[in-house]
Amino acid sequence: MNPYILATLLFGLGLGTTITFASSHWLLAWMGLEINTLAIIPLMAQHHHPRAVEATTKYFLTQAAAAAMVMFASTTNAWLTGQWDILHTSHPLPVTMITLALSLKIGLAPMHAWLPEVLQGLDLTTGLILSTWQKLAPFALLLQIQPTNSTMLILLGLASTLVGGWGGLNQTQLRKILAYSSIAHLGWMTLILQFSPSLTLLTLLTYIIMTSSTFLIFKLNDSTNINTLASSWAKAPALTSLTPIILLSLGGLPPLTGFMPKWMILQELTTQNLTTAATLAALTALLSLYFYLRLSYAMTLTMSPNNLSGTTPWRLFTTQQTLPLSISTTATITLLPLAPAILALLTL
Repeated sequence: MNPYILATLLFGLGLGTTITFASSHWLLAWMGLEINTLAIIPLMAQHHHPRAVEATTKYFLTQAAAAAMVMFASTTNAWLTGQWDILHTSHPLPVTMITLALSLKIGLAPMHAWLPEVLQGLDLTTGLILSTWQKLAPFALLLQIQPTNSTMLILLGLASTLVGGWGGLNQTQLRKILAYSSIAHLGWMTLILQFSPSLTLLTLLTYIIMTSSTFLIFKLNDSTNINTLASSWAKAPALTSLTPIILLSLGGLPPLTGFMPKWMILQELTTQNLTTAATLAALTALLSLYFYLRLSYAMTLTMSPNNLSGTTPWRLFTTQQTLPLSISTTATITLLPLAPAILALLTL
């Protein structure tokens, strides 16, 4: 892609998200979401592969439907309350409609069916943008509206953690596995959204760091399914030995970064007397942990079939930028000791 066009599209992505962040009026927020969608569509379809075009079409239709629902709900809110202000969205009907529309935008269960299919048709770089940056603007709006129906958010969160764990069990394509991983993590964020917004932001931040490192590792190895992971030991031995730790961090095992948000969320849910929801969320995390372990096993404990056993395949040094990968990998593994400081900040 022409670098000038690429720069314009990336600027559009940043602009759309920033407009939504800064807006207090529903029309401006809607406009930011639309700019965001329109900016990523050429990035998704840039390779002109039939799968990419199909994924782009599916993405456009779901995002357009969600944006139309946001516009309809905000108009209904203005009609019922006389307010266009985001913070004054108080009537149960528009709040419920907007919550469901934004859930469709980010891919929460049961509105999740588009996400694995769309992610499977994209290259890993665009998939990374879709899994991380594109979640920011809808989450900014979800954090601003005061949910009137707390049970709905808890049910959405539990459904997402369950679907995210269950759906990824039988997958062999890495991008679909990462899509289900994304659904499960978004479920954890939604569970705690109404009780501790700062904890939701912390979970979103750690999710972005961990997902970035996973996508960048698969991009460096040029892997798109589980079978191709077996040859990664020959391409990047040091990185291959670190990858299981990163995947287990995504699964939420101590003493890694991914354990921190899950631990704090379970603690907060128990404080709110939602022990059943906390128990179900912890059990569904085991489902996700299984397919992360499966990826770890495929990458480090299996060998690619070679005619000349014991010889390292000839390879060239990579020309990809590895600085973002090294920073995100370090953050994915080592941020847990900061938990007391983060807890102190959350209680301020």
